[in-house]
Amino acid sequence: MYKILVVDDEAMICSLLEEYLKYEEFEVDTANDGLQAVSKCKLNKYDLIIMDIMMPKLDGISAFKEIRKTHNTPIIMLTARGQEYDKLFGFEIGADDYITKPFSPKEVVARIKAVLARTNQTNRALLKFGGLTIDFDGRNVLVDGVKVELTPKEYELLFYLVRNKGLAVSREKLLQDVWGFDFFGDDRTVDTHIKTLRGNLGTYRNCIITLRGLGYKFEYQE
Repeated sequence: MYKILVVDDEAMICSLLEEYLKYEEFEVDTANDGLQAVSKCKLNKYDLIIMDIMMPKLDGISAFKEIRKTHNTPIIMLTARGQEYDKLFGFEIGADDYITKPFSPKEVVARIKAVLARTNQTNRALLKFGGLTIDFDGRNVLVDGVKVELTPKEYELLFYLVRNKGLAVSREKLLQDVWGFDFFGDDRTVDTHIKTLRGNLGTYRNCIITLRGLGYKFEYQE
């Protein structure tokens, strides 16, 4: 049975979706703001999250980024705003789908099933690059079958680069998405963590490529 987290500050929305999803035999949990969603994701494993954008305490975009630091859970963004910019921004940060209010509960269920089918086919939770294994759900990294002990920030940094495999990621983008909205520091912090992360990856250190004047990217070549 799939477990879904519904995050919305409107109690009626949470109740409506919970009712429909339970009817479709999903297990459902709810949260009323971004902070509560982040906390619940630290304690539970969800197969998919439906996340409203406009919420108190911590908005959906910020909560999305915090959750994606440690979990690769598929996330569908939900908002009352229908502007094209919001949709494009949602997809840019990695949202798996986007639904605009008002919506049909049946449409939401159909979108959820489509996203679950797509993500299960791609097996996003476990990736292998030669002898380098990245286990997102288990939060493990193995080099030639041996588990590598990384700091929490090194895990987050590696997972972020792997999820964006082949893409150039600036130091500023890494600071924003990995260290978070409340971090105070400069891009030398990124360089320091990259250096120690490479040291822990052994023969796979070259998978993290330095892009002079920009940042880094993850790329594996056999």
